Amino acid sequence: MPSPNPLVRDRDVAFLLYEVHRAERLCTLPAFAHHDRETFDLYLASAAKLARERFFPTFKAMDEHGAKLVDGRVENAPGTAELYDAAVELGLLTATRSESVGGAQLPEAISVVAFLYLMAGNAGMVGYPLLTSGAAHLIESFGDDALKATFMRRMYEGEWTGTMSLTEPGAGSSLSDITSSATAIEDPEGSPFAGAYKIRGSKIFISGGDLDFRDNVVHLTLARRVGDPAGSKGISLFVVPRLRPKTGPSASEDAEPELEFNDVHTSQLIHKIGWKGLPSLGLSYGENDDCVGWILGEPGHGLRYMFQMMNEARISVGANGTATASAAYHESLAYARVRTQGRALDRAKAKARGASGPVPIIEHPDVRRMLLRQKAIVEGSMSLVIATAGYADLAGHAEGPDERQRAQSILDILTPITKSFPAERGFESTSLALQIHGGYGYSSEYLPELWMREQRLNSIHEGTTTIHGLDLLGRKVVAGGGRALSLLAEELRADVEDARRCGVDDELCEAVKLEIVRVTELTMVLGTRGMSGDVTGMMAHSADYLTLFSNLIVAWQWLRMAGAACRGLGGDIDGESTEYYRGKLEAARYWIRTELADNVRLAALCESGEDSYLKVPDGGW
Repeated sequence: MPSPNPLVRDRDVAFLLYEVHRAERLCTLPAFAHHDRETFDLYLASAAKLARERFFPTFKAMDEHGAKLVDGRVENAPGTAELYDAAVELGLLTATRSESVGGAQLPEAISVVAFLYLMAGNAGMVGYPLLTSGAAHLIESFGDDALKATFMRRMYEGEWTGTMSLTEPGAGSSLSDITSSATAIEDPEGSPFAGAYKIRGSKIFISGGDLDFRDNVVHLTLARRVGDPAGSKGISLFVVPRLRPKTGPSASEDAEPELEFNDVHTSQLIHKIGWKGLPSLGLSYGENDDCVGWILGEPGHGLRYMFQMMNEARISVGANGTATASAAYHESLAYARVRTQGRALDRAKAKARGASGPVPIIEHPDVRRMLLRQKAIVEGSMSLVIATAGYADLAGHAEGPDERQRAQSILDILTPITKSFPAERGFESTSLALQIHGGYGYSSEYLPELWMREQRLNSIHEGTTTIHGLDLLGRKVVAGGGRALSLLAEELRADVEDARRCGVDDELCEAVKLEIVRVTELTMVLGTRGMSGDVTGMMAHSADYLTLFSNLIVAWQWLRMAGAACRGLGGDIDGESTEYYRGKLEAARYWIRTELADNVRLAALCESGEDSYLKVPDGGW
């Protein structure tokens, strides 16, 4: 039977895709001209069904059993193979890829919603198709014909899986400091491994780095060729399978390679507090000096290539934070409607309707506050994720180069926000879901504690929130003299006026308009400070700047939703739809009046350079 928790509400998906973001307009682009709303909805309905009927029912069991490391090999949790097969059958691995590689060529804005459903059902399980698709896309983008035919094709078809193998024990997020090495193999021309490299080194936190439900794992691995310079410019990207073809990669798609072990060992399994269905591993390359890797693209471009996969993954992390918070929100909403405790504050009204005993806790004002904050975070995040994915579609497929560049500039700014806001605020939202469950929430018999453990990872992997704050302020908003920020501000101003025309309260429109000015002016102040040489004065409050900027971006999304709700209320609708749209308007009012209002405080901190934590002496901690 389907889960009673919708995970992600179908009505919200339809509202956001077609009333707010008007996803059908993407079908006017040549890349998506063969699609329409019907094909979009069929794919999403299949994803929702898979999430509710198969992924979610395995969620708790996978957390309890997890993956194990036995005699140097990973044994996956029961059911993993069947769920991966189902994901492959759905077309998840190639949903957005071109028809030339067997893909459905769907927009990212549609694909990311399918992932929202599945992530809400079982986030760890979704990691396998996400990583495999991202790694195969790298080979598609930068590989030669032999690498595509040997590795990419089998990964897209679901025969082999893939990973991003970046992090090292001593380097962490500082990828320019990696020490894994690649030594050119001096075999004569025509031998199987001529032109390949011997790979040596250790990696850590490699998700899905080994498994028991497929024959092979292909690691997209960062390493430095012997003799190349230190720092990021010396890093190259290599295709390093766990099992290698004995005769090397072949451009023939009909070839069925005989495989042999490639000296890639699983050195440890990380004992995580969540995501236990997706093992995080330590890998050791070349313990016996027999690990072969093939360079992908040009030498020294490894980090640049890898950022394609990393930026895709960052949007996916934002989707994951959104999805987890969504599942927790709907669980707490259902609980609040049936859990009775305490009496109504307004006894006279309660008596008038014949309610003299305990009332459902959803009637208590503070429970309603917690529910509305969850709703505002969840649905604001969902709109943000869809909007960002839409800009990715335009950046890749808009017909004119100017329009593609405009979309790319806005996408660059939105990516760190789309990654970090749903991660940070999604954790807060999930915490509120646990709080609404009270003492029951603080037990493993109920799901909120599991969602909290799962949610905590999202502000850590694919760049910590600190890194994204530094990236946003130190790079993205000041790039090109602030051109990208100006383009984004144009989009916001246009939507403010559209919301006003739709009938959204002037109070809300003016509040967002004021914050556009505040953020723009603050950015100029901080950028000038950095250009004068005071980098610490510019960047010390980058986390606060990220929060402030995120508050504005989510207010923008809520203003867009409020405009769509006003349009909806102006139509011929029933009582249920009226309540639905009114809920959107109240959530927009909540976010803009309550959360966006905090930008005054945050801007003051950023501009003043409040430095108490910089002045604490070492012995003062």
